[in-house]
Amino acid sequence: MDRLTLSRIDEDLDSQEVGALCFLCSDVINRKRLQGVTDAKELFLRLEERGLLDDPHFLSRLLQVIRRADLLSLLETNGNPPPEADAHPVLSGYRVLLYCVYEDLTQQNLDQMKFLLSGQLGRRQIESCKTALDVFLEMEKTGLLSPLNLDQLHEVLLGLDRGLAATVQQYMLGRPRPPGGTRPPAHLYAPVQAYDRSTHHVMPLCSGNTQQQQATPPSHISMDHQRVNAVLQPPQTALSVCETRPGDGGRSVFSDAQSLAAPPSSLDQKDYYALTHNPRGSCVVFNNEKFLGKELKDRAGTLQDEGSLRSVFGRLGFRMEVNNNLTADDMRLQIKELSRRSFVEDDALVVCVLSHGEKGCVFGTDEVGVSLRELTQPFTSGRAPTLAGKPKLFFIQACQGSDYQRGSVPCPPTPREEEGDKENRVEEDAGRTPGETVPTDADFLVGMATVQDCKSFRSTSTGSIYIQELCAQLMRSAQSPENDDILTVLTRVNRAVSKGVYLSYKQMPEPKYTLTKKLVLKCV
Repeated sequence: MDRLTLSRIDEDLDSQEVGALCFLCSDVINRKRLQGVTDAKELFLRLEERGLLDDPHFLSRLLQVIRRADLLSLLETNGNPPPEADAHPVLSGYRVLLYCVYEDLTQQNLDQMKFLLSGQLGRRQIESCKTALDVFLEMEKTGLLSPLNLDQLHEVLLGLDRGLAATVQQYMLGRPRPPGGTRPPAHLYAPVQAYDRSTHHVMPLCSGNTQQQQATPPSHISMDHQRVNAVLQPPQTALSVCETRPGDGGRSVFSDAQSLAAPPSSLDQKDYYALTHNPRGSCVVFNNEKFLGKELKDRAGTLQDEGSLRSVFGRLGFRMEVNNNLTADDMRLQIKELSRRSFVEDDALVVCVLSHGEKGCVFGTDEVGVSLRELTQPFTSGRAPTLAGKPKLFFIQACQGSDYQRGSVPCPPTPREEEGDKENRVEEDAGRTPGETVPTDADFLVGMATVQDCKSFRSTSTGSIYIQELCAQLMRSAQSPENDDILTVLTRVNRAVSKGVYLSYKQMPEPKYTLTKKLVLKCV
């Protein structure tokens, strides 16, 4: 973008608007780099460093959020304003929500908010806050506010403005409604990753057709398969790649305790797994970040995934156990010891594996593979009888090959399809699945970050696309009055992730299951 245009925009923005822009950009620019920014020109320079001004779409979204649509004419191309398509969402919907709350807070509300939070944030920090945006940043620093944890903000807003409190609650339930009754353009809410209807501190997803005009992706996307010497396709200097074996190429939402426990007794328990114990069972995370060899890169961003899993499954009533940086043999040993436990007092088991991988396996830190079958087989009914008839959930964040998932334009339905050739549709949709990765015994669910042979993606600063979306959708469902089962939740994950564009490619998660009942997870 030419400097003259940026200079003209800078001249029309006051210091408060520049501060708002910095807040909105704090997920795509390191906050330390935003310190000391006093005018829009300095912010534009930092955005240029990240390639976010290569076309006008990102900046046009920023200006729309802060209600400076009068400046959009400066960004017109050939007399046409930038399209309001959802092809370049980079802004976090979570951060847009916070900005909307800030915009509708009165000075009296702000003073009350600072008073209510002074005990948790500290007097010095509170006194340094000039606006609600400053308060939100301080809350994030102390862990009181995040895309997956808006409880504290909701509680404070209940005492200040119930309309704003309802906005926060509805957003977390997946129905964003900005304050003031005016809905900003839909593309201002990035799908999440996170987020979060947002990416939620997740890598913003790009939803649009396959003829996307993509903004330059943020420089912290990675793929979980990458070897150190792997060549990325396409090359991006600040982008790392996925979770495969290369050489191949390279909210805590408002919680209503009375209604958010187990499925209500009115549900037919013959059709639903019983969740009666507290805790529900164990959620065991295998988080491999540091690799000992020379071929697989360290997995920056995986600690964010671990934190999200710990937060979400902890709220769902599971005991959390985290195993960091295990070799293949150590992973097998931990799985073996876990399978020997008594699960009499448990309703379910959850196992999450965050690592590099390739087709049919994940890697230990020694770069030795552990097959997916080795992870699931010890928990079949014959080997773990106290888990018989109970749901066993496995979530695998790892590449499953070296291919890239590409998009295509959907073909319009033929008249015959519109009438509904059900047999053909089922046949086509029920593609053969490799027995190696799906146990034949009942009551298993294996949620894969990607389909077979393809790469999965991870943000080196905010966590993997799949795990962050999974956590966001699980929490949204847990807080919803609806009794959506786990397969419904995973379908939403599929939809949200599949809309994204990562390093110019797509990602398609794949759940595989032999569940015999519906599983509804609610907060306890």
